Amino acid sequence: MPDIPNRPYDVTIEADVMVALRDGVRLATDIHRPARDDVAVSARFPVILERTPYGKSLTSRAESRAQVAAHFVRHGYVVIFQDCRGRHGSEGAFVKYLSDAEDGADTIAWILEQPWCDGRIGTMGLSYAAHTQMALASLGPKGLATMVLDCGGFSNAYASAIRQGGAFEMRQVTWAYNQAKESPPAKADPTIRAALEAEDIKAWFRSFPWKPGHSPVRHVPEYEAYLFDLWSRGTFDAYWKQAGIYAQGHYDCVPDIAQIHMSSWYDPYVRTATENFLGLRSKKRRAPVCLIMGPWLHGDRSSSYSGDVDFGSKAPLDGNLGPSWHEFRRRWFDRWLKDLRNGVDDDPAVRLFLMGGGSGRRNTAGRLDHGGHWISAADWPLPKTRFTPYYLHGDGRLATKKPGKSASPLSYDYDPAKPCPTIGGANSSGQPIFDGGAFDQREDPRFIGIQNPGLPLAARSDVLVFETEPLAEDVAVIGPITVKLWISSSCVDTDFTAKLIDVHPPTTDDPRGFAMNLTDGILRCRYRKSWTRPSMMTPGRVYEIAIEPFATGNLFKTGHRIRLDISSSNFPRFDVNPNTGAPEGSAGPRRIATNTVHVDRDRPSHIVLPIVPVASLTPLG
Repeated sequence: MPDIPNRPYDVTIEADVMVALRDGVRLATDIHRPARDDVAVSARFPVILERTPYGKSLTSRAESRAQVAAHFVRHGYVVIFQDCRGRHGSEGAFVKYLSDAEDGADTIAWILEQPWCDGRIGTMGLSYAAHTQMALASLGPKGLATMVLDCGGFSNAYASAIRQGGAFEMRQVTWAYNQAKESPPAKADPTIRAALEAEDIKAWFRSFPWKPGHSPVRHVPEYEAYLFDLWSRGTFDAYWKQAGIYAQGHYDCVPDIAQIHMSSWYDPYVRTATENFLGLRSKKRRAPVCLIMGPWLHGDRSSSYSGDVDFGSKAPLDGNLGPSWHEFRRRWFDRWLKDLRNGVDDDPAVRLFLMGGGSGRRNTAGRLDHGGHWISAADWPLPKTRFTPYYLHGDGRLATKKPGKSASPLSYDYDPAKPCPTIGGANSSGQPIFDGGAFDQREDPRFIGIQNPGLPLAARSDVLVFETEPLAEDVAVIGPITVKLWISSSCVDTDFTAKLIDVHPPTTDDPRGFAMNLTDGILRCRYRKSWTRPSMMTPGRVYEIAIEPFATGNLFKTGHRIRLDISSSNFPRFDVNPNTGAPEGSAGPRRIATNTVHVDRDRPSHIVLPIVPVASLTPLG
């Protein structure tokens, strides 16, 4: 490998190199290489690879990939961008997620054979380009030396990001619709593209459920087919254990290499990042495995806000964890691809943004100042975490004291024709139907499915609300969360949802207060005992269930309240349960379910919160 240059390298580009795979399909690949008058043509460099379905030469996050490549190439790296199979310039049929393990491993093998590769390869990329990294790593390819996974890399796509708690994440629907417009059939036939553009996608979402051949994606049959295939696969079978969507089953194959797993509290990959960190750290003994969790939306690492809430100047990665995202990654690659001792080894294993601590007033942009700051830790969950149950009481209290022996259960009617609307959360790829982030949990015309604009979701008859008294001191909730409920229903199958909320007290800016969503989860009751063997309920019988919302990191300030909302729908974040026990992804009749949550001493429904002593927290920097 040549010495680190005293002056930047120039960039030479080989565009649309067709890399042949084991089955003969060729993938379009752009190669950005260092060049300089004092460097031999035969010089070898470490390589950084990104594989994407979104166009290897297209702009990503307001910056062209050529600009991204130039930053690294000038510092002595070969940078490769490649179109995934069946996308943009690559041959073959697009198979979402499931071809990326072998295709990525074959690409790594091809790179190692090139005269400009020094034998060490790193990977990078956001979202799908993080999935492609973990997919190829699951096959343990020779030459892979480090990874920076930004918001992706499925630990278990059945448990989160495609399905969650047995329900289907509807962002897969909006993704399919939006990406169908960029598919080879749509690009080859303007009529197909025009048909997709002409669909009123919001009207389609108001007229659920859909049927194959009768959906807004029908104009590109292969995209509709994969969508309904995912939608209908409700049980955790062999399909969900394939490389590319189930890293947990392949941790033993992942090389012992340095890795960063990054996500954010309002990203669909919270569980992916934390599970991959824990699972791979336990398997690897030499190379570091690091976790970074910010407060942003999916991939918005340079932003200070999420939804209608601002987390302050300390929130962006830029200027807080490094000068910029490019410099942050380059420092990592310099250490693990060039062996430069630059202090990366001293970085903490866990870096988290703890939301909260702000003024609670509106800033000049009209967003709530929730505030926050970065903290560091040696492990996840944080070493001094106390998992503390807060019990649901019949009078709406949420308290550490157990309920009385004869407390009456609480019931509501859940009508699948009128689901509780999604207002923010850990969402991505939802446009133009839904947004992610932190919002006041109040019905607003910006969101699909609202019925009473201006009223809080707490006013709905199908939402049970439990909250603490105003807190006498700051409470830090950092880590994984579990909601344990004793429930019964008038139907054979139904859903239960849980949402954790930070209730800000009233201010002159928000005289009604501000109920800020932190995290939420769902359970489809047919999977209450087993993900592989669903079983229907006996109407009226009481069952114990567990809902696992994503982890969070929030400081509930003195005077705030901790709130838990229980309902049976969160649409369009998740698909709607018809309460009939019908096969998933099918259109059929719907029934209104009378659902009950039991809150007595023998059936003490509760949420388990990871409480960390505020005094034990270590500020970063």
